[in-house]
Amino acid sequence: MTGAAAPVRGRLDDRREALLAAAWARVGEARLRDWAVALVATPSPTGEEAPLADLIARRLAAAGVEAATQPIDDAQANAVARVRGDGTGTDLLLYAPIDTLTTGDPAQDVPVVGPVLRDDLRPAPRVDGPHVYGLGAGNPKGHAACVAVAVEAVAAALADSGTTLPGDLLAGFGAGGMPTNRRHGGRGNAGQGNGCAFLLEQGAFPDEAVIAKPGWAVSWEEVGLAWFAVDVAGTHTYVGSRHLLDYRNPIVAATHVIEAIERWAGDYTARHTDGLVAPQVSIGAIESGWPRMPAVTGAVCRLWVDVRLSPRTTPAQVRREFAALMADLAARHPDLEVGWDLVLAIPGTTTPVDHPVVAAAARAWERQEGRPHEPRPGLSGATDANILRAHGIPTARIGMPKATELPDLDFSLGMNVVDTRQMVRLTRLLVQVAVDRCSERPRS
Repeated sequence: MTGAAAPVRGRLDDRREALLAAAWARVGEARLRDWAVALVATPSPTGEEAPLADLIARRLAAAGVEAATQPIDDAQANAVARVRGDGTGTDLLLYAPIDTLTTGDPAQDVPVVGPVLRDDLRPAPRVDGPHVYGLGAGNPKGHAACVAVAVEAVAAALADSGTTLPGDLLAGFGAGGMPTNRRHGGRGNAGQGNGCAFLLEQGAFPDEAVIAKPGWAVSWEEVGLAWFAVDVAGTHTYVGSRHLLDYRNPIVAATHVIEAIERWAGDYTARHTDGLVAPQVSIGAIESGWPRMPAVTGAVCRLWVDVRLSPRTTPAQVRREFAALMADLAARHPDLEVGWDLVLAIPGTTTPVDHPVVAAAARAWERQEGRPHEPRPGLSGATDANILRAHGIPTARIGMPKATELPDLDFSLGMNVVDTRQMVRLTRLLVQVAVDRCSERPRS
């Protein structure tokens, strides 16, 4: 006697299952690899994404998807695609940024990324078995490729069946998704989600969204960030006069500030860890004097500090916490002259865990895994999901895991390699969420 088959976890109704099967049949490693290679081969440092946005729009249009480039300025652009529904259902945006954290230019990246520019840090794709290597191959371009193939697959399945979804399925490929300001010239807001905000302002505004960014678990909240500039004063003088004139080296004085911030960082994280987030603190840059002339000291040493924010903590609250830290430092070191200010702030955001878009993403994850969804706590990475939620759009985040099986995996390689097998899983998940949510009426 044969027992009944176990129910498929995350299964949809028969009508949607038929469309899902037809779309899934168009999701394969070869197509995803082709997209990943094409995206990696087109450089897109923050502020200069227009060529890649144009490539994405042209490729989607060639596949029969309504798509266009959305210029922001002469060098920066988004790509936007839409599979139109009949106007009665939920409009869902599948979103991924397209700019790379580094540039791929040794003159700009070395020595910050290391003594030389490794192959994986260049916009030159290399395929090795299931892995595609190259600048941004994993984050963000592998995820953008998954969004593109998901939209292609749904559009083709609908066209073949002669049907439409009730809601529109949109795809957004955003410029300026990295936590950076412009490297040189022009307006300063090239990064920090400016492309995502522009995309929404220009009419690609959905009811709900799913952002594809690393992490193989559905998350519904994430940290924001606050940047502080801290100036430690000293005396501009010459090494030959150190013993003759007033000598106050701001670099040496800054070590007291650095130690204080590092001690505070652990306590800050402990106090603000809750929900899915564990906000971290990092001193990411320091500037003083002229590297061309170490014979003289500068009059100031400036530190840049990134403080991540829980969705339950506002930038104003963190500014007051930082002020208390600086006041304590001044009390303990009255000889120091320290000035500081908050120079950038993006609040953390959250979507209710029981919102349908989060539930749909969790169901799709369970379908791929065959087990109950397991959230991943301890997050401290910020994405354009904060921009989407800040505009009132309920948003779930889901992405691929790091290729931890690679023996030489480090931070940079984790950004710059993608596994096409994992791409298939993520794309299938995105397709299921699209079919699921675009078939439902908008939430009132």
